Amino acid sequence: MAPKTFGVRAETPTEADYEAAIQTLVDATATERKFRDGVTVASYVNSTNTQWAAEAIAFVAWRDGVWAYAYSELDKVVTGQRPQPTVDEFLAEIDPINWPSA
Repeated sequence: MAPKTFGVRAETPTEADYEAAIQTLVDATATERKFRDGVTVASYVNSTNTQWAAEAIAFVAWRDGVWAYAYSELDKVVTGQRPQPTVDEFLAEIDPINWPSA
């Protein structure tokens, strides 16, 4: 199956381009707190270390919001409710995480 191009020229970003960039942002955000990636920080939700657990809870909530926003906004592109942004423009729309204080 050909990648979805949102009905725009082939040189415009595909759905896979957005997904890859968002996942890179998610993983890079996890490394801010010395976690290997997003999957790793999420695994600390029930940690006995209260700081790690708090960071994981904040991260999971942020990550879920990022993906919910991304899919909602990209659906608007597909349905013509908004113009297609570049990947960088789209990433700039995503709110940064609010990590808990140490």
